[in-house]
Amino acid sequence: MASKKILVIEDDYNIYDLISIYLKKEGYDVLGAQDGEKGLSVFREEAPDLVVLDIMLPKMDGWDLCREIKKISDIPIIMLTAKGETFDKVLGLKLGADDYMVKPFDPKELIARIDAVLRRYHKGGQSAKQVVLPNLTVDLEGYTVRIQNEILELPPKEMELLYFLVKNQNRVFTREQLIENIWGYDFEGELRTIDVHIKRLREKLRPLEDQYKIKTLWGVGYKFEVGKHA
Repeated sequence: MASKKILVIEDDYNIYDLISIYLKKEGYDVLGAQDGEKGLSVFREEAPDLVVLDIMLPKMDGWDLCREIKKISDIPIIMLTAKGETFDKVLGLKLGADDYMVKPFDPKELIARIDAVLRRYHKGGQSAKQVVLPNLTVDLEGYTVRIQNEILELPPKEMELLYFLVKNQNRVFTREQLIENIWGYDFEGELRTIDVHIKRLREKLRPLEDQYKIKTLWGVGYKFEVGKHA
């Protein structure tokens, strides 16, 4: 099996070298770029398996680069930055980042997070538009959901919401984030629309309530929680 390619877009050569050493030690192929424009060019040419992306970059910052990558690919991105404010973390996740690390960081922790994100993304050889869990398969390409051995029919937005939550299992999202990811930034309806769809999804997932649940975090939002029996 070919080694997975990691693209590290980082303008600090010392940090890039440190990440590169640890990645190569773990058997990854490493691609590099020191500015946003070059990073996008390398991404298009090399099709890496994962991107480690610094935010403060010359020519094109990490926010804009993340947007551009997500327009053309679902490849996972780990944001890497000196900024640690909640706003920056939330913005990174809104733009589609899969994880977020703050400098200074432990290279071993970064490697562990890369391994974990890649496992989730490639779990079971599934496609980027399918999530397979014990007794639950959510296939966005075919717009089908299988619970145990039963295929369920869901309206399109319920299907997209369930896929998004399951794909990002155990991560909390506000109503605003869910609206933006499922309905888009120009949605003019009520935020409570999310509550109605969540209620319907919970009813349909009831046969698996010992394994999975859509949990409410009061005052925060929702997350798809995987239990110990999953």
